[in-house]
Amino acid sequence: MPYHEFECSKCIPERKMHAVIKGPGEDLTSALPLGYLNTIPGSISERGCAYCGAKHVIGTPMKDVIHISHGPVGCTYDTWQTKRYISDNDNFQLKYTYATDVKEKHIVFGAEKLLKQNIIEAFRAFPDIKRMTIYQTCATALIGDDIDAIAQEVMEEMPDVDIFVCNSPGFAGPSQSGGHHKINIAWVNRKVGTVEPEITSDYVINYVGEYNIQGDQEVMLDYFNRMGIQVLSTFTGNGTYDGLRSMHKAHLNVLECARSAEYICNELRVRYGIPRLDIDGFGFEPLSASLLKVGRFFGIEDRAQAIIDEETARWKPELDWYKERLNGKKVCLWPGGSKLWHWAHVIHDEMGVDVVSVYTKFGHQGDMEKGIARCEVGTLAIDDPNELEGLEAMEKLKPDIIFTGKRPGEVAKKVRVPYLNAHAYHNGPWKGFEGWVRFARDIYNAIYSPIHQLSGLDISKDEIPTEHGFVTQRMISDATLSHEVRTSAMVREYTGKYDPIADLRKKTYPDLKK
Repeated sequence: MPYHEFECSKCIPERKMHAVIKGPGEDLTSALPLGYLNTIPGSISERGCAYCGAKHVIGTPMKDVIHISHGPVGCTYDTWQTKRYISDNDNFQLKYTYATDVKEKHIVFGAEKLLKQNIIEAFRAFPDIKRMTIYQTCATALIGDDIDAIAQEVMEEMPDVDIFVCNSPGFAGPSQSGGHHKINIAWVNRKVGTVEPEITSDYVINYVGEYNIQGDQEVMLDYFNRMGIQVLSTFTGNGTYDGLRSMHKAHLNVLECARSAEYICNELRVRYGIPRLDIDGFGFEPLSASLLKVGRFFGIEDRAQAIIDEETARWKPELDWYKERLNGKKVCLWPGGSKLWHWAHVIHDEMGVDVVSVYTKFGHQGDMEKGIARCEVGTLAIDDPNELEGLEAMEKLKPDIIFTGKRPGEVAKKVRVPYLNAHAYHNGPWKGFEGWVRFARDIYNAIYSPIHQLSGLDISKDEIPTEHGFVTQRMISDATLSHEVRTSAMVREYTGKYDPIADLRKKTYPDLKK
C-alpha cells in the first residue's frame, strides 16, 4: 500500500490511512487516501465546520443581505471578512456582521425572543436592506430554537422584508462541505422559483459556484457578455437575493466550483430540466476549452474563439516570461477544496512548477481522485492535515512555495517558506487570461522576494552578500520583453463602471502610466 505515515502522527495510527505517496504505475484504487470522514480525535484538524461552509463560503457573497448568525458572537466573527468577496454595492456584506450574541442564560431559557429582537433591530438599522439570511449555530440548534417560526412571524409583521433560514449548525457534517450541501438544498427548496426575471438574450445562464474573490467573477462576466450571453444570476458572488430566486429560468447552469455548488445544479436539472456544464476559469488551456464548451452549447462557438485568440495573443508572451523563471520550482498545493484539481496540472504545464504535494481539508474522494490523477509520480497527497503534519511535509519536501490558506501559510512563513493565499489571493483576480498572468507574477514575486531570500541568514554569524537582494532586478534587466509588455498585466484598463482592482492598482503602482 502507498500509505505515508507521519512521524508526528505515529501516536494516531488511523492517520496513516489519510496520506499517500503516488507511486509509479499506480492507479487511483491504490493511491487514494481516506477522505470526507469525521476528524480523528486528537489530530487537531484545521477544518472549518458546516456552519462555516454555509455562511462563510456560500451565503456571505450575496451582497444586498443582512447575514445574521443566531449563536455566540465568536461564530460570526470567525466567518467575517476572511475572504475578499467583493461586491459593487460598496461591499455592504463585508463591512458589517451580525450576531444575536447568545449567552449562557439564553442556553438555559431559550433565545427565540432575543432572535426576533435582533432581526427587527437589524432591519431598522439598515432600512434600505429588505433581505436577510439567518444561520443556525451549534448552540441554538442544541437548545431547539425554532428559527423558521420566528422568521415567519417577522415577515408577517413586516411584509416588505424576506428572510431565508439556513439550518446548518457546525455539527451538520464532517467538514464545511456539509454546510455547502445544506445551504444549496435549502435555497432551491425555499427560494428558487419565487421571482420571475426579465430575459434579455437568447442565451441565458446561471454562473454557479463563483464567489467573486477579488473580482474573479467580473473577469468571467466580461467574457460571457462579449459572447452575448445573459448571466441571470451568480451563485453567489456579488449576487442579489432576488436575482438568485430566479435561477429556474436559465437555459444552462455553468458550474465553476463543483465541490461547493454541484448540489444546486443537480437539483435544478431534476426539477426544472436545466442542464449542467462544468467549466474552469484558471489557466489558458482549461479556460479556452471552457469558453468553447459554453459557446458550443449555444451554437456561438465562433464568438468564444474570437475572445480566446485575442486574449491569448495579448497575454501569452507575458506568461511565457514567468514560466521561464519558475520552471522546476517546487510547490505544495494545499488549497483546501476544488482548486486542488483546478490547479494541479495546469500550473505545471503552463508555469513550469512541480507539484510535490496536494491536500484537502474538506474535499470528497472525487476531489482527491481528480487531483492525484493530475499530479506527477512521487506527489504526497494528504487528507485533513494538521499543523505538525504540514511542518513535517515541508521539512521533507523542501518546497520553494506553498499555496494555502492564511493559517497554515503563516506557519510556513515561520519556517521561511513563502506562501500565496489560495483562498483569498494576494493580488487577484487570478481567473481569466490576464488573471493567470497575475497569478504567475505573484508566484514569481513570492519565490524571488529579497526578504524571503535574506530571511534564512543568521545575522549573528552569516556573511550578508550585498548582491543577495538583487536577483530579481538582474533577471528583469535581462528580459527581452519591453517595459510596456512586462507591465501590461498590471495596468490593463477594465471597461465599465465596476473595476474591482482599480484602487489596489493605484496604491501599488502609483507611478505607472496607462
